[in-house]
Amino acid sequence: MPVKAIASSRVAINGRLIAATIVYSTASGKIVEIFENEVVHSVGDPRLQRLNVTQYEIVSPHVIMPGLVDSHVHLNEPGRTEWEGFATGTRAAASGGVTTLVDMPLNAIPPTTTVEHLDVKLAAARDQLWCDVAFWGGLVPTNLDQLLPLVRRGVRGFKGFLMDSGVDEFPQIDENYIMNALDVLQKEKTMLLFHAEQCPPSPDHGLTDPSHTDYNFDHVRALEGGEHLAPSQVSALAASKVSASVEPRAGEPSHFVHSHNPCESALKTIAKESEVEGLDRIDPTTYAPFLASRPDEFETSAIQLLISCMTKSIRSYKRIPDVHIAHLSTQEALPILKHAQIDLGLPISAETCFHYLTFAAENIPAKATQYKCCPPIRNEDNRIALWNALRDGTIKTVVSDHSPCTPELKNLAEGDFLTAWGGISSVGLGLSIMITEGAEMNPPVSLIEIIKWCCENTAKQVGLHDVKGFLRVGYDADFVVLDQHRKRIISDGNIFYKNKLTAYDGRELRGQVVATYLRGNIVFDVESGHSTIPLGCTLLEPRRI
Repeated sequence: MPVKAIASSRVAINGRLIAATIVYSTASGKIVEIFENEVVHSVGDPRLQRLNVTQYEIVSPHVIMPGLVDSHVHLNEPGRTEWEGFATGTRAAASGGVTTLVDMPLNAIPPTTTVEHLDVKLAAARDQLWCDVAFWGGLVPTNLDQLLPLVRRGVRGFKGFLMDSGVDEFPQIDENYIMNALDVLQKEKTMLLFHAEQCPPSPDHGLTDPSHTDYNFDHVRALEGGEHLAPSQVSALAASKVSASVEPRAGEPSHFVHSHNPCESALKTIAKESEVEGLDRIDPTTYAPFLASRPDEFETSAIQLLISCMTKSIRSYKRIPDVHIAHLSTQEALPILKHAQIDLGLPISAETCFHYLTFAAENIPAKATQYKCCPPIRNEDNRIALWNALRDGTIKTVVSDHSPCTPELKNLAEGDFLTAWGGISSVGLGLSIMITEGAEMNPPVSLIEIIKWCCENTAKQVGLHDVKGFLRVGYDADFVVLDQHRKRIISDGNIFYKNKLTAYDGRELRGQVVATYLRGNIVFDVESGHSTIPLGCTLLEPRRI
């Protein structure tokens, strides 16, 4: 049995950075032994000899830490492989220390909403993985009868949308479906994950009377391009379903919601419907109109709906599945979540994303549609509040929500935020982002905190924390050698995505992954690149915990 060992003066074990020596098997892919508080002198040490260690490496002063578990990634294969794919997406992940990712059910064709569709995805993934990949199933109006079979087949849980997803094959669900899903899955070890944005009521031509909707748009009017927006204009932007699709196609905002002339600008269409004066003269290449179209209340109202569903369901059943809020972007939801978690005792958790912890609306340039995502990036005060919510435990995890597309769909030539596809590419950059941005917090964020949010808690979220997310004997030998202080500048030319486009282009990040080990085998080395053979597996064992 091939047995190797690796050691450092700084190894992340049980919430501490300590000296340690890790012994692992490349045959079983497991950690065999850990000698804590010690860097074993040499391969000739009797303890290593007893374990038949044939190769030993000391990597001090670099850190050895668990591989990241990114539980929110869109790989888009099959069906939209011009956007991304298993090979390019997992290679990018491995380059940044991600050893496990969980693929989202939408943006591939077919979506992962039936067992048959899952099998199509598994066939597409074969021999293309540089990290391990698990899967979310989808919640769509027609697949209630598929939820239990998908649980048995090994999906980690299910994702649904409370507003139009922007892709025809993944329609949104309603309150009745949510209640039925909680019923069907009440006894299962699974999780329901939601894109928690909800449009306001739309009784008349897709619009709500602005006088009936109390939105706070002060942060929008503080932005470039927002200072001249009248209250009626920002309310019309928020209330219109023309801009309500989560990820509109370039040139065709909310294509699946409204049949309007795709050659006509979104603002002209909204102006016609709302009859609000001057709306068609607003500059859509500034960030303010887009931010106005996605108010904080979209998120808070959706989360309140989910809490209501959970409260009603738990009255009927002793147990309901955990509910998880995907990509939380607004600080306004934090007291609502905290009340549900602490006062109501509901099993509800939330994640945020690297981009919400990095960028602020005030700093997004005109025409820079690579920053567009849904929910949107909000202001600087909001960004700091999300960091604080991580530290107090209201938010449990940080993920990439890697959602790539082609440059054409980003509508870079026109720079129109309302017609650009929403999504930010960042899988594999997260560890460096967290180290860089966390260092600016007061007090600075520690590497141990980052490991908790991006390795341990994400593994717990998807029920893999008995094999992933920690450096423990018997766990998978998934670990990262990290140069915590090495800096590099991200450029569209040195990233591994299929489409060389990211909002982090030109940004200096600190923290370089020196090597990524998957079940004891190197899948990425900063000097020699990726392994020639893809060593990743699909993870389909049903959740035990």
